[in-house]
Amino acid sequence: MEHQHSSHQDHEHHTSSSHGEHQGHDKHAGHSPEMFKQRFFVSLLLTLPILYFDPHFQEWFNYQAIQFPGSSWVSPILSIVLYFYGGWVFVQGAWRELRSRIGMMTLVALAITVAFVYSLAVTLGLPGMPFYWELATLIDVMLLGHWIEMASVQGASQALEHLAQLVPSVAHRLVDERLENVSVSELQAEEIILIRPGEQIPIDGVVIEGASSVNEAFLTGESRPVSKQEGDEVVAGAVNGEGALKVQVTRTGEKTTLSQIMRLVQEAQSSRSRYQVLADQVAYWLTLIAIGVGTLTFVIWLSLQDLTFAINRAVTVLVIACPHALGLAIPLVIVNATAMSAKNGILVRNREAFERARDIKTIAFDKTGTLTEGRFGVQAVYVEGLSKKEALAIAAALESLSEHPLAQAIVEEAEREHVQLSSATDFKAIAGKGVEGKVGGKSYCVGRPEWIGELGIEFPLSVQSGLEESEAKGESVIALMDETRVLALFALADRVRESAREAVRQLQQQGIQVVMITGDAEAVAQTVAADLHLDRYHARILPSEKAQLVRSLKTKAPAAFVGDGINDAPALLEADLGIAIGAGTNVAIESADLVLIEDDPVDVARALKLGKATYSKMIQNLLWATGYNVIAIPLAAGVAYPLGFLLSPAVGALFMSLSTVIVSINAMTLRRVPLA
Repeated sequence: MEHQHSSHQDHEHHTSSSHGEHQGHDKHAGHSPEMFKQRFFVSLLLTLPILYFDPHFQEWFNYQAIQFPGSSWVSPILSIVLYFYGGWVFVQGAWRELRSRIGMMTLVALAITVAFVYSLAVTLGLPGMPFYWELATLIDVMLLGHWIEMASVQGASQALEHLAQLVPSVAHRLVDERLENVSVSELQAEEIILIRPGEQIPIDGVVIEGASSVNEAFLTGESRPVSKQEGDEVVAGAVNGEGALKVQVTRTGEKTTLSQIMRLVQEAQSSRSRYQVLADQVAYWLTLIAIGVGTLTFVIWLSLQDLTFAINRAVTVLVIACPHALGLAIPLVIVNATAMSAKNGILVRNREAFERARDIKTIAFDKTGTLTEGRFGVQAVYVEGLSKKEALAIAAALESLSEHPLAQAIVEEAEREHVQLSSATDFKAIAGKGVEGKVGGKSYCVGRPEWIGELGIEFPLSVQSGLEESEAKGESVIALMDETRVLALFALADRVRESAREAVRQLQQQGIQVVMITGDAEAVAQTVAADLHLDRYHARILPSEKAQLVRSLKTKAPAAFVGDGINDAPALLEADLGIAIGAGTNVAIESADLVLIEDDPVDVARALKLGKATYSKMIQNLLWATGYNVIAIPLAAGVAYPLGFLLSPAVGALFMSLSTVIVSINAMTLRRVPLA
């Protein structure tokens, strides 16, 4: 676990240094929480004798330390060990910083080195009072702060490790009906594997035999199992349910959906944020201010007090101003936001665009397949002389033999209504018109309304008004006829998703205007817009015109575009925030800023909510991490000394660490933001 984390940190360090940028927690390249934890406890043990022998402690707690030859050297020798064992990590960090850009490690290293060198000089004869106990406790508190910080960063980064653990290491390959256990890395495309009940799926593939339900919660955030049968796709990391599946491998290794998700999560976690850049700039100036104020404090107090007091004040300024919380303020929010997004099936590809989510005032949805299901459903049935169920039974008996998508919609509606189907005989498809055949020994035709006129049969008025009503809504109509008259009309349309209504409601609650864009006719667009309570829509828009329309929306207010990411690439790129929805297993959509794995428009509202929460956490952290210095630095410099209030370096280190802990906890509370 540690090894994985440190290599991830190394990766981040190299990424940022290759851009010549300074990033706070990258100074921990190659470090692990275990290392800081170990150094903290060893240093704490070494500190106890130093505190015991310190004159201040003997005076405060009214005791006499035991004396023996060389007892005066216990504190100096242990301090040397402490400086090189516990403090050297900060000196190394400062050395790395000095080669790029100074920051928090420089301040810590400067503070402990000044304290160490001065105290040693006093022991060797320089007049003054050493502060070994301050040096020791300062190193302890700094190690503790870094341990807490690294543990929280690692805890948030574990989203990646959890994803990596989803893939089993062994697969059951079928060769000539014989099973052999092989390493997943050996699998090739087109090979057949067996997945037993309860096992995790090791690769992406297509079911060629068997039926089961599969839990894809890691991918979609949806805990309900998804049923799988022949021809359905399964993805690596999902858990097989009650049935055995034979699967043909389609994607292996880096190409699997899970690997692509891991890559996107990793890129998002290590990507730079504009607020991170701001935090780094503030940290840089804070470091310069601290060194300046520390030097000035030393000069002023040297003229007013003794050398020990002056150094003590200067060291406290350097420690308390350490912009540690600032270096952690943004990265911790980023890793938490990314982990939370991935858990909710929201993949962040462009960190900066995600932060812009808070500004979005208009959101444009592509209609087909996004707000609607992208497949036809029966909206209404108009009948004459028979019941709705009877009409469905006859039409579905004939349409079950047809390949047409509209025919499938009628069959599905009959299934939904639990209609018992009869079998059709003498079936014949008439090109461009419909189908005909016998049901229960009687002849029927099912087809386009235009066919009615050609057959010259009776068209009852009640059914005729249904046709006018449906055509006004832009619905497709199918007629059921016997040899003498029209028996029923079925109005079909692309079904509005149930979740689309909820998504529009949530977005409008957030004060965002929702716009629908579609290539469909005006009547269809108007019907869907009315169903969704949308006051703005654009009909008959060609795919090439979508980007242009998004550009014009953008000029009025920051705009997002939601599409399926395949033919919507130009519009996704044009928008301030491009959201690809319903990516399913095809997550590598290069044009979108956010990729929503499920076909659920409500995830758009969730993503915007998370974007806003992420932004506010960043701002809160930045304000806290810089704001506390306004009070802390003057106190450390000794402005309250005339009032009898003085901060020691160790207390300064405690305050500094406390601010780091506050920033960490605040970032962690992001996980408590309700997205539903």
